[in-house]
Amino acid sequence: MEKKELASFLEEIATLLELEGENPFKCNAYRAAARTIETLDQNLEEFQTVEDFTGLKGIGKSLAEKILVILQTGTLPLYQELKQRIPSGLVEMLRIAGMGPKRVRTVYEKLGIVSLGELEYACRENRLLEIPGFGVKIQENILKGIEYLKKAQGRFHLHEALAAAHSLQEDLAKLPQVDRIETGGSIRRFKETVKDIDLLITAAQPAPVMNAFTSHPLVETVIAHGETKSSVRLSMGINVDLRVVTKKEFPFALMYFTGSREHNIAMRGRAQKQGYKLNEYGLFKRQSKKSLALKSEEEIYQALGLSYIPPELREDQGEIQAAEQGSLPRLVTLNDLLGSFHIHTTYSDGAATIKEFVAYAQKQGLEYIGISDHSRSAFYANGLSTEKILKQHQEIDALNKSLKDFHIFKGIESDILPDGTLDYPEDILALFDFVIISVHSKFKMTKEEMTKRIIKAMENPHTTMLGHPTGRLLLAREAYEVDMEEVIQAAAEHGIIIELNANPFRLDLDWRYIKKAIDKVVLISINPDAHSLEDMKFAELGVGLARKGWCEPRHILNTYSTIEIKRIFRK
Repeated sequence: MEKKELASFLEEIATLLELEGENPFKCNAYRAAARTIETLDQNLEEFQTVEDFTGLKGIGKSLAEKILVILQTGTLPLYQELKQRIPSGLVEMLRIAGMGPKRVRTVYEKLGIVSLGELEYACRENRLLEIPGFGVKIQENILKGIEYLKKAQGRFHLHEALAAAHSLQEDLAKLPQVDRIETGGSIRRFKETVKDIDLLITAAQPAPVMNAFTSHPLVETVIAHGETKSSVRLSMGINVDLRVVTKKEFPFALMYFTGSREHNIAMRGRAQKQGYKLNEYGLFKRQSKKSLALKSEEEIYQALGLSYIPPELREDQGEIQAAEQGSLPRLVTLNDLLGSFHIHTTYSDGAATIKEFVAYAQKQGLEYIGISDHSRSAFYANGLSTEKILKQHQEIDALNKSLKDFHIFKGIESDILPDGTLDYPEDILALFDFVIISVHSKFKMTKEEMTKRIIKAMENPHTTMLGHPTGRLLLAREAYEVDMEEVIQAAAEHGIIIELNANPFRLDLDWRYIKKAIDKVVLISINPDAHSLEDMKFAELGVGLARKGWCEPRHILNTYSTIEIKRIFRK
């Protein structure tokens, strides 16, 4: 072992001890020993006994014995124990500028945060502001630090990639040389996380377009600059490919570069059976080098005996068979939504008042909203006491009397406690129009335990809706172990609505389970999980994921009118 390697090992032990809240003197002893080792004139081979360390600054008998074990075995039992006890995500958080061991330990102890993704989510919900010593500026700096680290991560949240793609598309579309520009790839198919951005254009003169693309303000690095294809890396870390094709090729290229790979393979196979060859350049009759003159993706599908398949469905999950039979769903759109549920106000951890949410919703043309602040067990989110519930309900009642053609539903997001009970007694739960139940703690249960816990909570007669059903945080925390098929079956049996949490860091329920839920005639609610007025826009992301899950308007709770919602809630 080299001196620098040993010093780094001792430094890491000191850091792990700090994260565990060990005595500062003990932590500093390991750091002092690390500095001593790093500046040694002798080689480590000269240190074979405890006595060899005598006289070295900061290294006593106990530390000398430990260092010898490290030199002989390459590790230390204490180090192994610390690594087992301390979540690896806490060490990763130390990479954020300004997040030392003390701050990391504080967010872990106060909020239960164990990963970078959970820390980012907490910052965006302003939860760090509830901890003494964490102000707005510190929270902003932590978010900046996380953004910096995410550049090297390799995958990106859909909403971040969408925003960058839209910005590039809008700016390039203004160029006089551009006839048409579209975003393809996994963004167009509305995958929850994406690796890169694909842009496709037709242009009479590609050179000025490529120059504008490679010199765009969002671009950090130019990877390749060609006549028909250029690649760049944006300052946020994501790679973007821009391809120029002819007008004749455009619909075929758009279909090809939208994917998915599985969908493309299935479509090529279908074309071959019908005597054609399909690729990114055209649809060719066998032995012909001239493509059919088709002007759109719709015409391509039609030429192969299919109705148009929306991009979100192109995953080779039965969409081609449905298109052949004319049984594709009429997918839900943002305009179909009449209201919004799962909204957190200043009563708990939200940044806007009930009145402000009402005004925003009215401006968006909605008919209703459902307020659902955190329940009392969510102490970290300023969960509601019985007194606060009664006060909030008085405010809602007064507002409802004054509002015309708009309604506020009284709700709560009740924690599902570890034993499957809810967070309030029955008489309090009975005060709400709807109750969202969610898991916010004890994520490490076995699959059987978690499934039983959730189903027991769903059996409560006051339960209306299951919130963020799998607890996942995209690129941050895996879903907890739960049998979603059993949960969906229980929802069908008990008339429970399942939430599609549209927060871009969750997008939970997974689209595959959305399809299974609607097959069981379980209603889905597209909820923004809003903690601010800006978060209400998450509904658009939710609609995209609902479309990917084959949802029609009739499958979505918040496409129903106020009168129908009241009936559904009473039932």
